[in-house]
Amino acid sequence: MGKKIKKEAEPPPKDVFDPLTIESKKAATVVLMLNSPEEEILAKACEAIYRFALKGEENKATLLELGAVEPLTKLLTHEDKIVRRNATMIFGILASNNDVKKLLRELDVMSSVIAQLAPEEEVVIHEFASLCLANMSAEYTSKVQIFEHGGLEPLIRLLASPDPDVKKNSIECIYNLVQDFQCRATVQELNAVPPILDLLKSEYPIIQLLALKTLGVITNDKEARVMLRDNQGMDHLIKILETKELNDLHIEALSVIANCLEDMDTLVLIQQTGGLKKLLSFAENSTIPDIQKNAAKAITKAAYDPENRKLFHEQEVEKCLVALLGSENDGTKIAASQAISVMCENSSSKEFFNNQGIPQLIQSLRSDNEEVREAAALALANLTTCNAANANAAAEADAIDPLISILSSKRDGAIASAATVLANMAMQEPLRVNMQNHDVMHALIGPLRSSNTVVQSKAALLVAATACDVEARTELRNSGGLGPLVELLRSKNDEVRRHASWAVTVCASDELTAGELCKLGALEILEEVNLSVSRKNKFSEAAYNKLLNNYLSLKYSLTGYLSSSNIIGDGFYDYGRINPGTKLLPLKDLCLQEPSDLRAVLLVNSKSDISPPPSMEDKSSDIGYGRSISSSSSLRRASKEKTNAGFGSPTEDRSEPTSGRNTALSKLAIKEKGSRKGRGKKEEEKVKEEEEVAAVPKLIGEGSPDKEWYPPSDPDFCVYVYEVTKSIFPITNIKEQIEALAK
Repeated sequence: MGKKIKKEAEPPPKDVFDPLTIESKKAATVVLMLNSPEEEILAKACEAIYRFALKGEENKATLLELGAVEPLTKLLTHEDKIVRRNATMIFGILASNNDVKKLLRELDVMSSVIAQLAPEEEVVIHEFASLCLANMSAEYTSKVQIFEHGGLEPLIRLLASPDPDVKKNSIECIYNLVQDFQCRATVQELNAVPPILDLLKSEYPIIQLLALKTLGVITNDKEARVMLRDNQGMDHLIKILETKELNDLHIEALSVIANCLEDMDTLVLIQQTGGLKKLLSFAENSTIPDIQKNAAKAITKAAYDPENRKLFHEQEVEKCLVALLGSENDGTKIAASQAISVMCENSSSKEFFNNQGIPQLIQSLRSDNEEVREAAALALANLTTCNAANANAAAEADAIDPLISILSSKRDGAIASAATVLANMAMQEPLRVNMQNHDVMHALIGPLRSSNTVVQSKAALLVAATACDVEARTELRNSGGLGPLVELLRSKNDEVRRHASWAVTVCASDELTAGELCKLGALEILEEVNLSVSRKNKFSEAAYNKLLNNYLSLKYSLTGYLSSSNIIGDGFYDYGRINPGTKLLPLKDLCLQEPSDLRAVLLVNSKSDISPPPSMEDKSSDIGYGRSISSSSSLRRASKEKTNAGFGSPTEDRSEPTSGRNTALSKLAIKEKGSRKGRGKKEEEKVKEEEEVAAVPKLIGEGSPDKEWYPPSDPDFCVYVYEVTKSIFPITNIKEQIEALAK
C-alpha cells in the first residue's frame, strides 16, 4: 500500500475576521454590542445586561441613561430564539422602573411583548413577557395599550399554564386591567371566571390572593356574579373561610362574598347550603378585627335589598351585629353600626334592636373616634324614625346628652344624624321637655349656621319639633337662633327651605317670637318666596299666614282685613294701610314721634297704669303687643264726653294713606264715625291733645329713669268693657249675645 499523504489545512478566507475574545467590565461597552449583527454576540450581551439589571434600581437607571432600551426593543422580534428570549427577560426586569415604563410607552412596544405570549413560545418567555405586562399595567395608559393590542385573551389563556410564575404574573396583570370597566366586560366575554376560580386551588398563597382580589373587582358586575355562582364559586369561598390555615385569604374572600350576596339568588343558594349560618358564625367568632369588619360590610351590601333583609332576619343576623358592636376595634364598630342602619329598614329587625343594640350604640356615641360616633348616630336615626318605642329606649339609655354633644361635632354626617334622632324623640312631650332641660335649643345654633344643606335641613326640622312651647321658643330667641333660621328661608335647597318654613310656622305660635321673626325679615323673605312658582311650597305659605295671624297689627295694615279667628287683644294698633315690603314701626317708636296732622293710630290696650303688664318692653318694640288682653284705648285720649260713642272695627274696609305717615299718638278708638266738629273746636282739641301727648311720656318716666315703657291705658274703656261684659255674660244663647253686643 502506498503511504498516505497528510492533507494540509486550508488557510481561512482573507475576508473573515479571526475569533476575538473580549472581557468587558463596563456596561457601556456591552450596550454597544447590542447593535452587533451576530446572534452569539447579541445573546451574550443580553445575558450580561440581564444579570446587571437584576442587581438593583440604580443599574436599571444606568442602562436607561446608556440608551440600552431602544436597541433592546428591536431584539424582541429577532429571528434567533435565544436572542429574543434574553431580550424579553431583560424587559421583564427593567419594566419595574418608572422611567423605563414611560419610555416603553413612547416606543409602543406592547404588541411586541404581547406577541411573546403565543402558545408556541417557551415558558421562560411567557414568564418574563407576562412579568413585563404586569409591571406596565400598573399605570392607566399602559392598561389601555395592553387592552387595545388584545393582551387580555393570551393572559387569560396563560392562567392554565403549568408554571406558577406565569400564573402569578398573568393574574396580577389581569387584576390591574379589570380596574377599568371595559376590561371587566371583556373578561366576562372571554369566560375568565372559571380559570380564575381554579387558581383558588393553587398551593401558592400569592396566586390565591391575586385571584380573590380579581374576583372581588369583577363581581361588582352582575354578570360576573352569575358566572361565579354557576361555577360553584361560593363553595370555594366558604371552604376558604372554613380553613384556618388560609386566614390570610379570609378578608379578600369576604369581599367577594359581599358582592355575591347582593344577588337574591346567590343569597338563597348560600342559605340553602348552610353557608349563611357558617358566614355569620365565622364573623361573630373570629378574633381578627378586619375579618369581622369585612363580614359586617358584606351584610351591609346585601341588606340593601328588601328580600335579602328578610332572609338575614330569619337567620338572626341581628345577634351577630350586636355582638360585633361590642368589639374593641373601631373599624368593626363602624361596620356593624352601618349594617344595623340598613337592616333596621326591616320592621322586625327594628323591633329586635329595641331590646338589644340601642344601649351599645349609645355607648358608641361617647367614643373618642368621630367616625364611630357618626356611624352610631346614623344607626340610631334610622332606628328611631317612625318608631316611638325605639326613641323611648334611646332616651332611657341616656342618649340625649351625647346626642346634643354631637351637634357641635366637626363631621356633618354626625350632626345631621344626631339632629334626626333628637327630632324623633321630640315627638313625645316628656322627651321633648327632657331635651329642653339639656339646653338643646342653644346647641342648635351651630347646626343652623352650617354651610351643609343636609345639616341645615335636619337642624330646622329639629327646631320645628322642639319649639312647641313658649319656654323653648323663648330660649331659642334669647340664644340668637331665630336669625340663622330666617336666613335658611333664602336657601336654594328645597328641603332646607321647606323645613325652615315649617320651623318658622311653629315658632310664630306666640306673638313675641312672631314679632322677632318679622323684625328679622322673615315676612319679606316668605313673601318673596311665595311669589316664585318654583320656590314656594305649602309650608312657606303656612309660615307667612302664621306670622301674620300672630302679628295682627301688621296683617291688618297689609291686607285691610282680619278673619273671624283673629282675636284682637291688647297691643293691637291700626296704623293704616301699608304697601307690601314696607316695615311697620313698633308701637313705642310711633308713640315717641312728634304729633302731626296725619290720621291717628288706633291702639287696643285696657291695661291700667297701676298694674302694667309684665315684661312688655320687648313686646312693644317688636310687635306692638299681642292678644292676651281684651280691651281698647288710644295713644292719645279724646275728650271724656266722647267715651260713650261707637268704635270702628278693624274688619271694615277703608282707604288710608300708604306713605309719609309719622303719627305718634292716636285718638281714642271708641269714637263715632259720623261725628263732626267745628274748626275752632278741632283746633282747641288739638292743643289739648298735644298737651296730653307731652304729659304721657312725662308721667311714664316719673319715678325711676330706667322704668320700662308701657303704652297708655284707658280707664273709661275698662268701665265700658266691664259694663258690656256684665250685660252680655248672663245671656246663655250665643245668638242673643251677639245681638245684644251689636246694640
